[in-house]
Amino acid sequence: MNSTKSENFYECVDAMHKFAETYARQTNTFFSFDPSITSVVITGLASYKDKYGVPLCPCRNYHNEEAELELNYWICPCVSMRERKECHCKLFLQPEDSSASEYQEISLETIRKNL
Repeated sequence: MNSTKSENFYECVDAMHKFAETYARQTNTFFSFDPSITSVVITGLASYKDKYGVPLCPCRNYHNEEAELELNYWICPCVSMRERKECHCKLFLQPEDSSASEYQEISLETIRKNL
């Protein structure tokens, strides 16, 4: 593990890992067939959770992260995911999506390999 990361960051990775698996099962969505995509998104969510206390969508470029937090639109699961099951980060994929695997689980070891 990278020693420059805080202990809280690793706790956030664990929390986002559990959240992602639970949410995938609840919404009948699936992770990408490429586990590195799933890992990077979960790690990105964890970084924002560590920094702000909430998992801001990591696939967006924000001019003002604090303002985005107040809007609550891009906090995972974002509004488009909650309302239409459209995940721009490709974390939660519809079964018919060509990038979707059959899996709603990913090992914590796989995620941590990509840190």
